[in-house]
Amino acid sequence: MTTLEIWLLAISLAMDCFSVSITSGIILRRVMWKTFLTIAFFFGLFQASMPLIGWIATNHFHHLIEKFDHWIAFGLLFFLGVKMIKDSFGDEEEHHFNPTRLLVILTLAVATSIDALAVGISFACMDMTTWKDIEFPILIIGLVSFAFSIVGCLLGVYFGKRINLRAELWAGIILIGIGAKILIEHLG
Repeated sequence: MTTLEIWLLAISLAMDCFSVSITSGIILRRVMWKTFLTIAFFFGLFQASMPLIGWIATNHFHHLIEKFDHWIAFGLLFFLGVKMIKDSFGDEEEHHFNPTRLLVILTLAVATSIDALAVGISFACMDMTTWKDIEFPILIIGLVSFAFSIVGCLLGVYFGKRINLRAELWAGIILIGIGAKILIEHLG
């Protein structure tokens, strides 16, 4: 893989993180650096870890992962999206989707990084057989996802303050859309 290909791969993997981070910023409507750094850290960590896991596991059970990874990602994002949409019609004080909660952040990090497992599998299929072969791509994937997540949160706050919409309703629709995109890409 060339350096340009690695950067393009990292950017494409970070797009789901970016979208979900925008959603989180829209919901929060104010800059919360601790939360934004937590989101970015876990999104970057999971985006970097999943290719490593996929690369390690390829020789053992890659045929099992490839068959349903997209369904797991879709299911998690669909569940969170539906919950957010449902909560958006409740009392303002009863909203449960809270991007400051660690469990929510971890769930989103897993959901947005499952497709990175396939990248790890492809690394192994491209004869990237040593740690030295995947070290740089994994580092770049993690750093780009971290950076895109911070920028996404900040953009979400910016737009969330300016657009008086039902943030959770639109955030839920966005999450379901991301899940559907992942599913369609893998089924198509």
